[in-house]
Amino acid sequence: MSAFVVDTNVPVVANGKSEQADPDCVIACIDALGDIRANGLVVLDDAMLILREYMNNLSMSGQPGAGDLFMKWVWSVQADGNRCEQVRLTAHHSHEPDNFEEFPQDADLAEFDRSDRKFVAVALASRNKPVVLNAVDPDSAENYAALKRNGVTVRFLCPQCVCPSGE
Repeated sequence: MSAFVVDTNVPVVANGKSEQADPDCVIACIDALGDIRANGLVVLDDAMLILREYMNNLSMSGQPGAGDLFMKWVWSVQADGNRCEQVRLTAHHSHEPDNFEEFPQDADLAEFDRSDRKFVAVALASRNKPVVLNAVDPDSAENYAALKRNGVTVRFLCPQCVCPSGE
């Protein structure tokens, strides 16, 4: 079973709530979330940082969009070790919010968006080597080489929306 860390922008795009996303991007996000629900393992942090961000941007009722349906599914499987891995993140010794010991101490990532560091840290803390899914957040594209060098695999569902060359 493949494991995934899902950046919040993916279900938001699947709900049709992103100006950067074209129709192909919306479909790619809907398909990816459906595949995870059918056959995947989602990776979260045990402090609910990712889940709270989902809850702030998606509907717990599972409606009206595919991103909301994903939110409802994640909520329902969060305690199921066969469908969800919860990893512990360690606050960075600087005690800065959104900074974790698990996040790479790489100068090339020093400016990486603080609010997205939890996704990278969770991916690196996981025993399942998950892929981080991204739809329209350019931060991962701009830092792709440094993330890869540090052991983080990012899959761009909408490269035409974030990657300069569309790769």
